[in-house]
Amino acid sequence: MENKNHTIKDIARMAGVSAGTVDRVLHSRGGVSEKSRVKVQKVLDEIDYQPNRFAIGLAAKKKYTLTCIIPYYIINDYWHAVAVGIERAAKELQPYNVQVAYLYYLHGNKGSYGEACRQAIEAETDGILIAPNFREETYLLTSVLQEKGIPHAFIDFNIENTGALTYIGQDSFRSGYIAAKILMHNYNDGQELILFMSNDKDNPAEIQMQRRMEGFMSYLHENRIGQRVHEVILNKEDKEDNRRTLNDFFANHSQALLGAVFNSRVYTVGEYLRETGRRMEGLIGYDLLSGNVELLRSGHLTFLIGQRPGLQGYDGIKALYEYVVFKRSVASVRFMPIDILMKENIDFYFEFE
Repeated sequence: MENKNHTIKDIARMAGVSAGTVDRVLHSRGGVSEKSRVKVQKVLDEIDYQPNRFAIGLAAKKKYTLTCIIPYYIINDYWHAVAVGIERAAKELQPYNVQVAYLYYLHGNKGSYGEACRQAIEAETDGILIAPNFREETYLLTSVLQEKGIPHAFIDFNIENTGALTYIGQDSFRSGYIAAKILMHNYNDGQELILFMSNDKDNPAEIQMQRRMEGFMSYLHENRIGQRVHEVILNKEDKEDNRRTLNDFFANHSQALLGAVFNSRVYTVGEYLRETGRRMEGLIGYDLLSGNVELLRSGHLTFLIGQRPGLQGYDGIKALYEYVVFKRSVASVRFMPIDILMKENIDFYFEFE
């Protein structure tokens, strides 16, 4: 149908209902029969009706609160980028009576995450954006939210079967699979592969990292790549211990020239290579932290996989807003691109579309 500005009276005439009925449908008020609602919605879909959101927000006079559960962050880390995206969306939504609240937790700390979930259950909120950490605590939280009729959305990692409105983030398994495919292009006979793992790799909170590793190993098995694989365990908190570990390892494994890190801490390995003058034929990791990008430019990292954390935060809030305020359906999954960055293209990368 021709796209033009239609008034409420126009829509009422086309649907064969009163202007008051159309107004109640547009503002999600009660007092409308299902038959009349279907008629009005059919016309709205046909004319691709786009409401004046600013006017609706002022007219409703209802204030909406969307709550975000994310880890504590420091400037320029991964979760800071998520928060920047959330704040960008929050600023855009202020005129529509939408405010954003935060509940923070320590990543990998079960007690801290559980406390944030408990506070979320008690919060007066219209929707919750969750960066999930532990499965059991997440299942408990989301079951209560479903009972209360409060929608929730996931970013960063998807936990299935929780009734989530949407998941916005990468396909973690596919991301790991692609990481292996890229890294193995540098493979030559006799080279050995190092999987740099953190000392809390078996922590139930590290479901994202574990899923990426599954995808990585799946590619190796499917393609019958039989090279020798080493696991090197690095300590998240102790740089000197890591240096000793890496010194000992490289002293005994001169052919270990390909490496993968399944989280944003690839800078731990990259900084060691730079400080010791070592080079690897290929080293891949995740996230465009400033330290990682610097090492990519210097050639001490070969590839970084970006997952657009700012866009995840932004789209997560916008999806909840569309559903809560306008009762619009949203896609159950929006996968983020698996961005492959190297020193030759890093200067042309930007996150927001």
